Amino acid sequence: MPNEMTNRRSALLAGAGLMGAGLLRPGPRGQAWAQAAAVGEGDIYGPDDPQARRGGVLTIAIANEPPNLDPFHQAGDARTAITVLMYQGLMFEHASGTAKPLLAESMTVSADGLTYTFVLRRGVRFHNGGQMTSADVKYSYDYVRNPANGSPGAADFGTISEVEAPDDHTVVIRLSEPNASLPMTLTNRFGCVVPRDTFSSPQARNRLSQQSVGTGPFMLQEFRPQSHIRMARFPNYWRQGQPYLDGVLFSVQPNAASVLVALRGRRVDLALLARPQDAEQLQGQAGLSIVSAPSLRQCSLDLDSSHAQLKDQRVRQAIALAIDKKAVMDAAIGGKGQVLGTVPAAMQESWGAPLESLPFQKQDPARAKALLAEAGLASGFSLDLIGIIGFEWMDPAAVTIAQQLAAVGIRLNIQRAELGVWLNAFRTRNMRFTFNDWGTQPDPHSLFYRHFRSPPRGADFRNWNNAEADRLMDLGMASADPARRKEAYLGLQRVMDETVPTILLFSPDLVTVSQQRVRNYVQHPTGWWFGLAKAWIAA
Repeated sequence: MPNEMTNRRSALLAGAGLMGAGLLRPGPRGQAWAQAAAVGEGDIYGPDDPQARRGGVLTIAIANEPPNLDPFHQAGDARTAITVLMYQGLMFEHASGTAKPLLAESMTVSADGLTYTFVLRRGVRFHNGGQMTSADVKYSYDYVRNPANGSPGAADFGTISEVEAPDDHTVVIRLSEPNASLPMTLTNRFGCVVPRDTFSSPQARNRLSQQSVGTGPFMLQEFRPQSHIRMARFPNYWRQGQPYLDGVLFSVQPNAASVLVALRGRRVDLALLARPQDAEQLQGQAGLSIVSAPSLRQCSLDLDSSHAQLKDQRVRQAIALAIDKKAVMDAAIGGKGQVLGTVPAAMQESWGAPLESLPFQKQDPARAKALLAEAGLASGFSLDLIGIIGFEWMDPAAVTIAQQLAAVGIRLNIQRAELGVWLNAFRTRNMRFTFNDWGTQPDPHSLFYRHFRSPPRGADFRNWNNAEADRLMDLGMASADPARRKEAYLGLQRVMDETVPTILLFSPDLVTVSQQRVRNYVQHPTGWWFGLAKAWIAA
């Protein structure tokens, strides 16, 4: 097959327009509203393909290896991207922005929005052979929502007051206050279901990098750090006939260049390019297909509001005004993406505030200098900028940002940290001034709440502690009305723009490259590997 470049930007953005509608719609007073699994079930994990054949193993190149495969305690996207194939929640984060039933067959919401009743799918088995019941769901969600258990997702479940299991196939979740984003919370990032008592052993967390216990289409065979992650088809998967592949092998590559070499040499079948501009080097390569799409990823700078000079809002504003985001994107990814304001690219149309309405999103060095002078820093100062080893876009971005900040008197000392070290600083809210690279589920509550809401309801990783932002996030969470939700999140973005806890730089295009034999793989806008559940290999 000759090389082809397919751009699905317009199609995906059209689908993203559904995000504003959300899953939860208020019905007439006094009535509940239900979501049935039958509607759109066929496109869970991607489209069905009537020509699909069973067999074969696909090899996928990855440049960023997860520190471990624990779906409850490991927060990094490098983990989530892979464990979505092994673990599932009651719901699925569909690319349209709706949460669709997955391990649940249906969901019913009470008229007051405080009680969610789920009917579970029957015949679901765990990788250890056990059959899933409501007791497993209750155990899983009670575990993750208990802060003492140390899950980064605990705050996501903070509005849950009780999880009940009245019979083997029914789960009732009661809330202390309305939470329109609960269905999205019960998806794959931290909302997976595992067998009850999974964590009763002190060694349980370590074992999750050796043996999976989920319900997903693939089960873990081997995790060899700095080499590969091997998964096999789960023969008792509840979706009969799927997955089509016998297995998948994630091959860990040392850098982006080695990914290209592996693709050219046909040593790997599929890769999501860490540097989308690298697709240009593959143009004209026979047998390769290149697909580009907008993403829910954001490459950003985080500003710890408790760190050094960053405690002063004027300093954070000055940094924002000193940066030319387009120049950073050009240096980092060859311009193959979209400059951001306050939400990722695939959410801009539905949830994003217009960039022209956000005064700190445009470069203005003169005003940046004036703000630094007001803060008593007219002579400038030095600041460390932390990048993450293995995230190759950060190195050229750091050089460009250092040049831009030097022009207003801020001298950067560029440092690099291993991903595990960086994640520990993230969890302990010791972020300082750092690059970040993360995806989100297609919902504004999922994007903002855990990251920016003050404790104990959120984690506020950047030590922002902004009362008005807290109020707006609470309002957005509680509102079932899409218009009211959007107004709350637009207000939040205006607060974020003015107070600068983070600077979203750009969303890189999701560029997927595959060999000719790979069929029916569709890239999810999160960048996670959902599509392998329905991919197949042509003879």
